[in-house]
Amino acid sequence: MNFASKTVDGFNQPNTITTLTGNVVATQGTMKVTGDVAKLYLDADTQIARILVTGKMAHIEQLDDAGNLMQGDADTLDYDNVNGIAVLIGNAVVRQQGRGEFHGDKLTYNTNTALITGQAGGDGLVHGVILPKAKPGAPAATPAKPAPAPASTAPTKPATQPTGNP
Repeated sequence: MNFASKTVDGFNQPNTITTLTGNVVATQGTMKVTGDVAKLYLDADTQIARILVTGKMAHIEQLDDAGNLMQGDADTLDYDNVNGIAVLIGNAVVRQQGRGEFHGDKLTYNTNTALITGQAGGDGLVHGVILPKAKPGAPAATPAKPAPAPASTAPTKPATQPTGNP
């Protein structure tokens, strides 16, 4: 995992917690996590087992196996790096490119299977939008063709034939 932050406090030792503070950005493969404070929980093999992100909208994004972008925002993000489970708590939103989006007080997203579950607090509701699947045979958008090269406007000389005179 790569990370950047204003401050870091921790050890690269088994079973420890490293705290990153200020404009945190952590990446691993296609996953990117951002927030104000992140705690990286290292396991017995000094691998990142869990990331807990808080402050100024914790954010996660990742490409799925089909290349579609999943994005999530919440007050708190608790990501289980071993099992690929992201739990978003407080003003949670998960957007799945081409599939839809969900809003709730607590959303749990499995980054391996794209399964999402949601809960509302108090009298609130979980809200969602599920987009219809693209119809088979529908024409795919084609990229714009490049403009043809402009014709040369330079005058051309007529070809001269060699003459037998020296």
